[in-house]
Amino acid sequence: MAEPVKKLYRSSSNRYLAGVCGGLGDYFKIDATIVRLVFVAFALVVGGGILLYLIMWLVIPLEPEAGAPAPPAE
Repeated sequence: MAEPVKKLYRSSSNRYLAGVCGGLGDYFKIDATIVRLVFVAFALVVGGGILLYLIMWLVIPLEPEAGAPAPPAE
């Protein structure tokens, strides 16, 4: 039996701003704090962390509510 396709969503429960880091943490099964620290380090060292976060905020859909129907499969 095939495993369900894992999708990347912004977290609606584990969030400080838009849920991007919480969603990435859920997707990769790591603590969201580690993802947040990587974004901060990337922003301070390279300067692209903030821009990358904003782009991901716009591109990644918000996690569907528990009782809401799942979006259609593509």
